[in-house]
Amino acid sequence: MTASMTHNGYTARVEYDDDDQIFFGQIAGITDNVGFHGETVQELRAAFEEAVEDYIGTCAKIGKEPQKPYSGRVMFRIDPETHRRAAIAAEVAGLSLNVWAEGVLAAAAAKAD
Repeated sequence: MTASMTHNGYTARVEYDDDDQIFFGQIAGITDNVGFHGETVQELRAAFEEAVEDYIGTCAKIGKEPQKPYSGRVMFRIDPETHRRAAIAAEVAGLSLNVWAEGVLAAAAAKAD
C-alpha cells in the first residue's frame, strides 16, 4: 500500500510495513533524506509534520536554503512528431505550448490522485 500526505508545501510518499506493523514515509521531490514513521495514522501525520518543521528549522540553523519540492520548470525530450502534434493542438486551442502542456499534465496528474 502506498499513499501520500502533504504539509507546508511538502508531500510525502507513505507506505505500510506489515512485518514491523508501522507506517513510514519520506519527503518526496527533494534530494535531502527526510523520513518519519508511526504506528497509527495519527502518529504518522504528527511525525510527518514534525519532520517537515525540523527540516526547515535545521536548514535555517545551518544557513542552508530548504529545498523546495519543485521549481515549476520542466525540461524533457519527446519524439519530434509528438512535439509537432502538441504544438498544433496548442495553437488550435489558442494557447502557448507551455500553457497547453500544463493543462494536459494537470489533468493527467489529477487522474493519478
